[in-house]
Amino acid sequence: MNVLKASVAIFAAALVILNSSVFIVDEREKALIVRFGEINRTINEPGLYFKLPFVDERIKIEDRVVFFESPNKTVQVMDGRRYQVDAALMLRIVDPQKFRETVGASLARARDRIETRLDAALRQTYGRRSFDAALSQDRPVMMREIRDQVRSEAIPLGIDIVDVRIRRTDLMPEVLQETYGRMSAERLAEATLLRAVGESQSTKVRAEADRNYVELVSTAQRESEIIRGEGDGERNKVFAEAYSKDPEFFSFYRSMQAYSKSVGGAATTLVLDPEWEFLKHFARGTKDELPAQQ
Repeated sequence: MNVLKASVAIFAAALVILNSSVFIVDEREKALIVRFGEINRTINEPGLYFKLPFVDERIKIEDRVVFFESPNKTVQVMDGRRYQVDAALMLRIVDPQKFRETVGASLARARDRIETRLDAALRQTYGRRSFDAALSQDRPVMMREIRDQVRSEAIPLGIDIVDVRIRRTDLMPEVLQETYGRMSAERLAEATLLRAVGESQSTKVRAEADRNYVELVSTAQRESEIIRGEGDGERNKVFAEAYSKDPEFFSFYRSMQAYSKSVGGAATTLVLDPEWEFLKHFARGTKDELPAQQ
C-alpha cells in the first residue's frame, strides 16, 4: 500500500515537473526564457520547447500587429486655429529582449511612451501646415512624417511602427461656430455677387430686346407708310385716269358711293333741300337722262 502511494506521488511529481518543463509557442507569439531575473534565451519560432522547471520563467511576447487608437489630440495649424485629431497606430514587437529590458514586456507602458511622442509629432507636423493642406494633398506625407518621428522613439523599445493613420480632423467646439459663420458670410457674399451679375446681364438683355423691338416696330411702320403711300398714289392715279376718260360718269360714280354711305341702313332718314348739289342726280327725270357710258 505504501509502495502504491509512493508510486502515485512520484508519478504526480513527474507530471508536475513535466508540465513545468514543456511549453508551446504558437505562431501568434514569441517567448522569453528568464532565469533568476536575467534573459536566458529568446524564442522567435513556433513549436514545442523545454525549460528548467521552477527555475526558468516563460514570458509571452505578442508577435501580431497591435492596433492602438489615440483619439482627441489637440493640434494647432499655421493660422492659429486649433483642431481635434484622432490618430491610430499599428506597431509590432521586433526585439523581445529590448522590449523586456525597457518597458518590462508591458504593452501598456510602451503605449504610454509612444503616445507621448505621438502627441509631439502631431503638433509639430500640423504646425507647419495650413488646415486646407492638412486635409488635401499633404495628408499622406503628414502621416509618413508622423510615423517616422514616432518610430525613432519606438525602436529603442524593441518596437517597429508599421503605420500611422489620421482618422479624423475636426474643429474645436469653441471655433466651430465661428468657422461656420465665416463660411456662411462667404457664401452669402458669393451669392450676392452672382445675383448682381445676373441682374446686370438681365438688364442688358432686356435693354437689347427693347431696342430691337423699337427698331423693328419703327421699320415696320416706315415700310407700312411707304406701302400705304404707294397704294394711295396708285389709287389716285386710277381715279385720275377714270376722271380724265369720263368726268361726268366719274362724278356720278362718286355720288353713288356717297349716297350708299349716307343711306346705309333701313332706319336712316335724311331731310335735305332738293336743290342741294349733293342730290343733283336724284333731280333727273328719266333713266335716259343719265350720262351714257363711254
